[in-house]
Amino acid sequence: MNLPNQFLAQRKLETLVENQTSYTLDQAALHVFETHQNADKVLLQFDQPVLASMITGKKVMHLREDESFTFLPGESLILPSKELMCIDFPEATVDTPTRCLAMAIDEEKIHKVIDFMNEDMSKCDSKTWGILDYNFHFTNDQGIYQILQRLIYLFAENHPSKELFVNNMLEELIVRVMQTNSRQMHLDNSSKNATQSRLAHVIEFIKSNLHQSISLKQLSNMACMSESNFRKVFRHEMGMSPVDFINTERLQKAAKMLRNPNYSIKEVFIECGFENRSYFNRLFKRMHKHSPLEFQQRGTSIIH
Repeated sequence: MNLPNQFLAQRKLETLVENQTSYTLDQAALHVFETHQNADKVLLQFDQPVLASMITGKKVMHLREDESFTFLPGESLILPSKELMCIDFPEATVDTPTRCLAMAIDEEKIHKVIDFMNEDMSKCDSKTWGILDYNFHFTNDQGIYQILQRLIYLFAENHPSKELFVNNMLEELIVRVMQTNSRQMHLDNSSKNATQSRLAHVIEFIKSNLHQSISLKQLSNMACMSESNFRKVFRHEMGMSPVDFINTERLQKAAKMLRNPNYSIKEVFIECGFENRSYFNRLFKRMHKHSPLEFQQRGTSIIH
């Protein structure tokens, strides 16, 4: 994520630890925090729900007595209002500052978007969209990354229609984060919920059968839905098509296998259910920014 020239020209560095630059609108505020020296146990709190997203550097977040984790670029975190954060900055320096975006959103705005989702974006098994799962820590997908990048630009821009532009982007951001949260909850709990939820049953089947061919007809039959309705409900609840979800799971499995140098590229793409190596190479590079061979040779996780 990049900070636009408008931001860099306008901001003032007044402190080396959590220097704050803020832009405030009626229903949201964007804050960029910059830390230029090592620091520990810095406290931070917001009056509204917040999406925090790392731009550069590294933080160690302490949210409760028993919850600590490393926060890295490309990752985001959803926090409720009044959540007290205790933050360490183990690597911040003048030349390599830690920068983090915090998007505070009015709760009424969030509830309005959720009401819209319940009217127009039905979930499986007649379930409804609820409030965000706070303290949800996730890796930004391309859609969320692009929205956050655009929001930084819009907040820093002096445009007469800024409020309208930002509100439209915030609505999309809330929907995408809700879908990301729903997708992760299904992935984490599919085994436990497979006998109670049609979608969980389908997801558990996909996770267990990535090595073989999986058709939309097969999945829709398992969910007791028509193909068109299954595709629509799946996209609403998971934020992607069934085919894209299957490919994402296969590519993540492939990345894990490629970290083991004992597997050949051919063994990996066959075990992950890809019949065509060139198709596998193309999809893998699109997701991981490196070819399967380059990824395997690096031998480490690729952060993007």
